[in-house]
Amino acid sequence: MAPSAVIPQPLDFSKADLKVPKSTFNDNASPNSIGTKRKIICFSDFDGTIFMQDTGHVLFDSHGCGPERREVLDQQIKTGERSFKEVSEEMWGSLNVPFEDGFEVMKTALDIDVDFQKFHRFCIDNDIPFNVISAGLKPILRRVLDQFLGEEDSAHIEIVANEAEINTPGTEWKPVWLHECDLGHDKALSIQEARAAAKLECDDGTIPLIVFIGDGVSDLPAARQADILFARRGLRLEEYCIENKIAYIPFDTFADIQKEVEAIMREDQQKTGGLGLPARSNPRANIWRRISSRNAIPLYLAATPAREEKMFLWPEAFSEYQPKGQGIPLTA
Repeated sequence: MAPSAVIPQPLDFSKADLKVPKSTFNDNASPNSIGTKRKIICFSDFDGTIFMQDTGHVLFDSHGCGPERREVLDQQIKTGERSFKEVSEEMWGSLNVPFEDGFEVMKTALDIDVDFQKFHRFCIDNDIPFNVISAGLKPILRRVLDQFLGEEDSAHIEIVANEAEINTPGTEWKPVWLHECDLGHDKALSIQEARAAAKLECDDGTIPLIVFIGDGVSDLPAARQADILFARRGLRLEEYCIENKIAYIPFDTFADIQKEVEAIMREDQQKTGGLGLPARSNPRANIWRRISSRNAIPLYLAATPAREEKMFLWPEAFSEYQPKGQGIPLTA
């Protein structure tokens, strides 16, 4: 039986720097830049979105508790028997491999989205900050990006995720949670913080447009903070959006996302000139634009149905591929 909803407690923001840093891109506009004025910020989930596999699962199955025990632990999250944070600590604690040795298996076990590198180059050319937002461990995500993108391009990507303490022999792996909440990382709060910081850095009269890219319902709290939501086709986030009539744009690869973002940029420039609210703005997200207190915490669980509460509390349970009919996406 699942536990009752948990209302997030006020967080200590002094523990984490979640602002979007000033761009490290070249001052001179790229010849491939579209040239629109609106500041755009992209946030993306990592496992199942940029990479098709789960980095943690690859490690656990090869150097930790193994696939059978992992499946048992996943089921405990689904049923509410144990919390996501508690189960995650057991999974990471089961690893017994030095960091670099553990990474060797990921080189061959992971598949990156075939069009992600091209999309990332598009973001660099158009001065669009691209942020990974994940419940995983930051050192692992950075190492994977360095390997698949190269360190120079990887450095353009900010990672908002949990830190880790890993001893040299690899006998102790311990997550250092970003937030004091049941999930360890409140993705929605991270986007809220980044939005506020980015607005301060924008030119007078401009408001940033927030894009979120994900695959599972665990991404929903963060997705609700976005103006534009992309959901990987055929996975649980798309199904949930269809079931609950949440506006989203489906994608198969990041090439689909690039095409849509280019169209949105041009549309916004034509309709607004980059001033005021974006042409495609999320009314729910507008609430957060008006919040001035850094201590304001969204009480999702007090205002959402029980099913969504469960998805928010136990994120790992809802991202398995379940092919169905395409449905009718709502493209805002």
